[in-house]
Amino acid sequence: MATRRHARAGEPVGAGVQEAATSTSRSAISRRFVASTRTALAELLSRDLSTLDVKVLMVDGEHLADRCCVVALAITADGTKVPVGLWDGATENKTVVRALLADLVSRGLDAADGLLVVLDGAKALSAAVREVFGTTAAIQRCTLHKRRNVGEHLPEKEKAWVDAKLVKAFGHPDPSQGLRNARHLATLLDKGYPGAAASLREGLEEMFTVARLGIDGRLATTLVTSNPIDSMISIARTTNRNVTHWKDGEMVLRWTAAGMINAERSFRRVKGYKQMPQLVAALYRHAHPDTAAPTETVGAAA
Repeated sequence: MATRRHARAGEPVGAGVQEAATSTSRSAISRRFVASTRTALAELLSRDLSTLDVKVLMVDGEHLADRCCVVALAITADGTKVPVGLWDGATENKTVVRALLADLVSRGLDAADGLLVVLDGAKALSAAVREVFGTTAAIQRCTLHKRRNVGEHLPEKEKAWVDAKLVKAFGHPDPSQGLRNARHLATLLDKGYPGAAASLREGLEEMFTVARLGIDGRLATTLVTSNPIDSMISIARTTNRNVTHWKDGEMVLRWTAAGMINAERSFRRVKGYKQMPQLVAALYRHAHPDTAAPTETVGAAA
């Protein structure tokens, strides 16, 4: 509701009280909202992550005006979704993502026993993840975004059959065969649509990370796309849909944080959360290839 209309929504209090009231003026409502969103921003940026057993981290960008807020959503070992990070930048690039990830680490995010990072950005973002987390992080690129990106390089008449082949390749039960099928498709596109072929090859191996970890079923469907964080961003956009003038970067951060906190109230555990012990064990093996997973973790996965 616009601040200028807030007084009309209040309960009737009588003409005398209404004339003397100051707490429902446009400026008063605006001040209270600014204070509230600053509180939301401070809460989000100061969350102690050392108490969270984070196993999946999703990173995406929210574009407002001429700015891009890079946001982060964590998924814990029991499948709970938690908004954990927000960083301001002119665009979603390696430097901004690296700064966001470094901030999360400084607040206690621990990837020593493995972490799955889901991205929809370019290879530069994967490089930022590796710089911060090293080899303990397993990177999964969003298959939906890849399909859309490839389709943007194709005429309408070619999109359907190419997308069908991509769906089949990305969903193949054998990730090695799926990768070979995707590479073969890129070869088919080389001559007629070189832009589509190049788009498909970019970061292609990272399309199959979840499958290589041995995760299938509903949890795999959840983790091979950025849908969980896209859903959070969608709720945040609804929160700020009526804003027509963005004054500065601080306002962008405040409104985005308020939207993320608002979205958290409606969160449920991710689809396929009962398979999370299986993912925890797989990530441990990824981070410690020469060490067997702890007995309790293996038992939980079974």
